[in-house]
Amino acid sequence: MSQIGTPLVRLDTVDSTNAYAAHQLAWGRASHGMVITAARQSAGRGQRGREWHDSPGKDLLMSLVLLPERMPAMAQFDLAKAAALAVVDTLTEVFKASGKDPSGIRVKWPNDVLVDGLKVAGILIANEIKGEHVVSAIVGIGINVNSTDFDGELRATSLYIETGVEQDLSSLQVRLCAHLQLWWDRIDDPRAIASAYLDRLWTRDRFTGFILDDQDFTARPLDVDEQGRLIVEDEAGKVAAFGLDRLRHAAR
Repeated sequence: MSQIGTPLVRLDTVDSTNAYAAHQLAWGRASHGMVITAARQSAGRGQRGREWHDSPGKDLLMSLVLLPERMPAMAQFDLAKAAALAVVDTLTEVFKASGKDPSGIRVKWPNDVLVDGLKVAGILIANEIKGEHVVSAIVGIGINVNSTDFDGELRATSLYIETGVEQDLSSLQVRLCAHLQLWWDRIDDPRAIASAYLDRLWTRDRFTGFILDDQDFTARPLDVDEQGRLIVEDEAGKVAAFGLDRLRHAAR
């Protein structure tokens, strides 16, 4: 099985790297570890179909093809955890190299990455399941790297804003693929992945605002279960697990 990061496909403009990767899979042209990057996406998407904003040529936009061998469908959220942790590790390296404190880098459930509460990266995963197993996964990752112009309502930031250092996108992509490989190599150790993800979980053990079934809801995140649902405790002390179909973080 090839290493994550090869082959590498570089595109100037594409509707979305995830869509391109899906076409390559459908045509039988994608292999495990294949990475597609683009200078610009015309129709990038995030969670819940939201548009992904990027600055052409300034941010890292990439999709990764994974072809698991006998991965149970019930374990598919481990891929999301592994991808988020790879992003966190990559950003942590950048911060440390710039002399900045990386302690504010956190994973916002289910798979955004924040710096002190501001979004710096997003992850979108499309899994194909046959029977009881995941047979392919497309992991889309967008990182705000050298952008500086963000709408205040987006509550976003970039590596350049946080560190004051311009990053080489190709070098960052290589480092990210290396960290993805490290976490992929541990995919059969769900406890280690779950523990690392929980350590980086944003607002863990702190009461914060959510929207539950379209109603305001205050709770504190405790953990994430094997199905990827967020386990929370409400103000009355009741503990329950909710998926993204019912629960989301409230806008701040």
